Amino acid sequence: MDSAEIRARFLAFFKERGHTIVPSSSLIPDDPSVLLTTAGMQQFKKYYTGELDPVKDFGSKNTVSVQKSFRTSDIDEVGDETHLTFFEMLGNFSFGGYWKEEAIRYAHEFITKTMGLAISYVTVFQGSDVVPKDEESKKIWKSLDPTLTIKEEGMEDVFWGPTGTSGPCGPTTEIYCKNADGKDVEVWNIVFNEFLCSGSREELLAGMAKLVPLKTKGVDTGMGLERLAMISQGKKNLFETDLFGKLRTDDAGNPILPEDSSLSVQRITLDHARAIAFLIADGVRPSNKDAGYVLRRLMRRIIVREFLLHNQMHRVEDVIRRTIDCYGDFYGELWDKEEDIKKVFKEENEKFSRTVRNGLKELEKLADIDAVMAFKLYESYGLPYEVIKDLGGKKVKNLKREDFDAEFKKHQELSRAGAEKKFGGHGLILDTGELKAGSQEELSKVLRLHTATHLLQQALREVLGPDVHQMGSDITPERTRFDFSFPRKMTPEEIKKAEGVVNGKIKEDLPVQYKEMPKAEAEKIGALHFFKEKYPDPVKVYYVGNDISSAWSREFCGGPHVAHTGEIGHFTIVKEEAVGAGVRRIRGAVD
Repeated sequence: MDSAEIRARFLAFFKERGHTIVPSSSLIPDDPSVLLTTAGMQQFKKYYTGELDPVKDFGSKNTVSVQKSFRTSDIDEVGDETHLTFFEMLGNFSFGGYWKEEAIRYAHEFITKTMGLAISYVTVFQGSDVVPKDEESKKIWKSLDPTLTIKEEGMEDVFWGPTGTSGPCGPTTEIYCKNADGKDVEVWNIVFNEFLCSGSREELLAGMAKLVPLKTKGVDTGMGLERLAMISQGKKNLFETDLFGKLRTDDAGNPILPEDSSLSVQRITLDHARAIAFLIADGVRPSNKDAGYVLRRLMRRIIVREFLLHNQMHRVEDVIRRTIDCYGDFYGELWDKEEDIKKVFKEENEKFSRTVRNGLKELEKLADIDAVMAFKLYESYGLPYEVIKDLGGKKVKNLKREDFDAEFKKHQELSRAGAEKKFGGHGLILDTGELKAGSQEELSKVLRLHTATHLLQQALREVLGPDVHQMGSDITPERTRFDFSFPRKMTPEEIKKAEGVVNGKIKEDLPVQYKEMPKAEAEKIGALHFFKEKYPDPVKVYYVGNDISSAWSREFCGGPHVAHTGEIGHFTIVKEEAVGAGVRRIRGAVD
């Protein structure tokens, strides 16, 4: 069966068994401890710790999703048969709804009956000094199939650590199946979250982190769609599946990628082009830091290869377009952001191509290349580490990624010091996480934008309906960015109407005040709040109007704000776009 049917069968299987289907979250996570979304459980992290209530938010203690995921650790390895950057993770989750018996039984039934596949063997946790052996899982597997091979493994293999710097974790049981070559491939990992870890996975393995039992045990599973497609389609590797096969040809079936290029280059192009489309669709833009740096690395890696081989960048652009065509039906944000995706790639390509020729000439002139020289090539000509390493031959035999990264970090620290000097050595005068300002002028601007964002949320609820809720926000001196729940693109009329409502309230010059009150009381009067945020009790409720009981807008918030809406100036909705399934984003400005 093709990948679309696998997705559909997986979601239907768990929906029939009482799971709420939850759309994929963005590749840009809410969790500040990780750069990009690496697993399906990340958007559910606070449900395992008890900070959020799954029944309130999903109507069930059990959920299922197909999650867009990205792992930066594999960028340098892409080109072989197994490594990917972007991938899709099928997962079912339970937050106190069920435990090992149901989780293992569901997995066994889905693999052997729904998918019709044979399980090669499974693994269970053999125990450690701090966590006992998982005898329960072993008994459950044997009850389902007495002939099944069960292997016991240790902490490094079958004990899943937290995502990021801390979080839920526990022992796992893994399912292996054979691919077309007869190799055993791990297909599904079922994690039994029963502990809260105080540190990262590395710290846990080193004995430097503590495990505390969770009040409510939970199940967290992950099954790579690409791997499952490989097994079910009888393929030898991930790139032979329909997930990549349909990206290789155009609508007429003609090959997009040059047949004379190596398999390694083809795989890098297919993987990176697919990842680029999804990152841009989720709002990432090329830059020299964080997720933007990851995107730029991917872009420049394939731009240089195509430049050297054929100087025909339309091949990469065609693969990106095919990604949108082939994935857009399931991930609608690709259709919504199609023009953005094409524009961002084209701009980066044109900018980079102007310097790459000179950079390659400079690379040829150099003798032995160390980390300092490599970083200068990057800084001056934009040649990324991977390209220098790939093309440098014997010149780069002693060049290591960690040394290059150290030079990069040193450069960032110097830049940061320069920014602090710019602000008189004081750095930011306001930094609440959501709001940042480095001067009195910037402070005035972010306060106006912050209050405008409160007005915007209430305006959207008036125009689009009460189901609109905040999904995230970020405010700089230049703009406000507000994410909200809504299933479709806003019409031009709706955008104009929402903008008009905001400016109408600004014209009324209403007072902006706050009142501190018990959280329960604030919820009772209908004060809006971001459901993923953990608020203190009592809370501050900022309201727009003369009295909190009759206020036009009421919202949980720590502040600060302007004193009257008239101080905001004129508000403009600059852009409305998709962030992910069921989530829209508005960028607004004031003048």
